[in-house]
Amino acid sequence: MPPPAVTDSPAPVTTTGPCTPGALRAAAPALLGYAAVRVVGLVVLAVAAAVTGKDGLHRLSGRWDSIWYARIAEHGYGYQAVLPDGTVHPDLAFFPLLPALERALTTVLPIDAGTAGLAVAWTASLLAAWGIYMAGAEVAGRRAGVLLAVLWGVYPTAFVQSMAYTETLFTAAAAWSLYAVLRGHWIRAGLLCALAGLTRPSAAALIAAISITALVTVVRERRLPPRLAVGVVIAPLGWLGYVLYVAVREGRPTAYFDVQAAWGNSIDGGRALARFVWTHLTGPTPLAGVGLLAALALLGWVVRLCLQVRPRLPLPVLAYTLGIVAVSLVGAAYFGSRPRLIMPAFPLLLPAALALARLRDRTTTLVLTGLALASAAYGAFTLLGPGPP
Repeated sequence: MPPPAVTDSPAPVTTTGPCTPGALRAAAPALLGYAAVRVVGLVVLAVAAAVTGKDGLHRLSGRWDSIWYARIAEHGYGYQAVLPDGTVHPDLAFFPLLPALERALTTVLPIDAGTAGLAVAWTASLLAAWGIYMAGAEVAGRRAGVLLAVLWGVYPTAFVQSMAYTETLFTAAAAWSLYAVLRGHWIRAGLLCALAGLTRPSAAALIAAISITALVTVVRERRLPPRLAVGVVIAPLGWLGYVLYVAVREGRPTAYFDVQAAWGNSIDGGRALARFVWTHLTGPTPLAGVGLLAALALLGWVVRLCLQVRPRLPLPVLAYTLGIVAVSLVGAAYFGSRPRLIMPAFPLLLPAALALARLRDRTTTLVLTGLALASAAYGAFTLLGPGPP
């Protein structure tokens, strides 16, 4: 994987639109670098699947949450699974944008919903890498932006970026929305935030980031620009629209939150996380609890680095990052899914991107190659194992 051949420039990436040929050429190192590390992940998965006699492609498109999205795309909402312990898991816990796109693709192409989900996720992953580059370059310069996009592709649970999941779709909408806010394009930011709100419940963090930034802007400028007001109004419509849809469908105002609670995803302020760590600290394998505490301490250290990074993170980026981390930790969700839930908080990787940007190209390439191989190995191990990511 060649080193990112770009200069460090903290100035705005482009003076025109982000999708012009010139802007695409500027983003090419980020997109190529990101694609390269994700191809490494897919190749390692294919080799491991061949060695173990398992179907690697099926693990990407036909397991865990991918099955639920495909079922919604094919049959609409209304299915629920009853587990042996009597708990009921309704499909209304899954937001509608990904299955809607899957259904649209299966209507015009001779493919099934699972394959359509992969097409959406892989396309969205490139859009996410592009948006991450644009936001990172706006904050810290082009070289840091390129490295930020590539580092997101070697995140420990980056294998999910190659699955028919919503992480790439959500991160693409969030990254471009944040970039729009940074450039003062409030309506565009609101529309992208609304799309994010149709993708994942964690869009609440993006809505909060846009709202807080708008409030600070109004107070500082002592005026309310019409486009800012419109953007803020649009931003929560996707998330609120789906919550209201579930409420109307089920006939009670708290229906969406009841659905999430049925999946064990209720907000408990982090009690489930603390209980999980304590159980492992005092159980038969206390070293596992120590490892969990170390992981949480590392996360806290990374958040602290983000608060201290220079140049200082702009308010919308900082608020979004802290919001995603908070949403990922305060719920009662399955502990193993929390690294995946935190993955859209791509600015957490900015301190590492800035550190790599100061190294020589050869050293940067060696580091990224090592990280890509480690991430790929972990992804193959997880995907070919029994548990959900």
